[in-house]
Amino acid sequence: MQGSISSPGESGSSRYTLPQLDASRPYGAEADPQYGMQRYARRSRSNQMVKALGWFSIGLGVAELLAPRSITRTAGVTGNPNVVRACGAREMVSGVGILSEHKTSRWLWSRVAGDMLDLALLGVAARRFGARRDHVAWTAAAIAGVTALDVMSSMQRSRYERETGIEGAASGIHVEKSITVNRTPDECYQFWRNVENFPRFMQHLKSVDEISATRSHWTAKGPAGISVKWDAEIVADEPGALLAWRSVEDAQVDNAGIVRFERAPGGRGTIVRVELQYSPPGGTAGALFAKLFGEAPEQQIDDDLRHFKQLLEAGEIPTTVGQPSGRRSVLARMFRKGAPG
Repeated sequence: MQGSISSPGESGSSRYTLPQLDASRPYGAEADPQYGMQRYARRSRSNQMVKALGWFSIGLGVAELLAPRSITRTAGVTGNPNVVRACGAREMVSGVGILSEHKTSRWLWSRVAGDMLDLALLGVAARRFGARRDHVAWTAAAIAGVTALDVMSSMQRSRYERETGIEGAASGIHVEKSITVNRTPDECYQFWRNVENFPRFMQHLKSVDEISATRSHWTAKGPAGISVKWDAEIVADEPGALLAWRSVEDAQVDNAGIVRFERAPGGRGTIVRVELQYSPPGGTAGALFAKLFGEAPEQQIDDDLRHFKQLLEAGEIPTTVGQPSGRRSVLARMFRKGAPG
């Protein structure tokens, strides 16, 4: 399947295709060489904005719950502290919902509704005796600015969910990471193309056995030491540039991934960009359980890319396991127990 990509209907696993694996967009010489990089950058910025809004919502909620009178004084109005606390609770719920990555767009739109309510409450309070008009004006402008960001992020996320069918952790976990390796794109691609190399730098994998030129059998370590297995197929293969794969139908872990190898500016190595979409065993509950024990996908991909870089640049992965060290906290031991590097 070199230099090609499966289109819907070619196999039962087409529903696992990542958004980037767009059959209407060529990947070879006909493709815009900047397309993948630009799209990656746009989605990364969008994800960062969504997370920032989630944390902002939680921070504002905490402030409104703990210091309602300070909030109204800063806004230049007088008001019932219990109303402010209720708004704070609403902000906390919205923020946690956004960061949970479960039906993200709905939680973002709930922030827009909350912004409208805040503006309405501010308008009512502004008509009361003693309101400071200058403070009210600045507060209204700040809420309007945040509302614009909320609307923009909500629209972008809603469009993404319509196009991909992905609504967050309920349908799968989406991770994007990158690292610069001091090797050529061809060297990075050749090492990655041998799928049996994966367990050497992907610590959650026990084994990957090649079945054919495009198909392989994977065995991974799941949360709490359980093993999960699935077959995967390569759906796009551009030597020295791109490799994409996805699990076949009825896999224990539905997943898809794509890795791009881009020459770094000034010829200083290769930028390796990885994007992964997968549904963890146990759905959302399984994902939260995995994060509790230090097996979050973001952490795994960071570690895997760091190990990949070490293998290609130094030929080995340094480890501190077995070396003497000071006593670590329970949380530190939970999250980093036996971690290489």
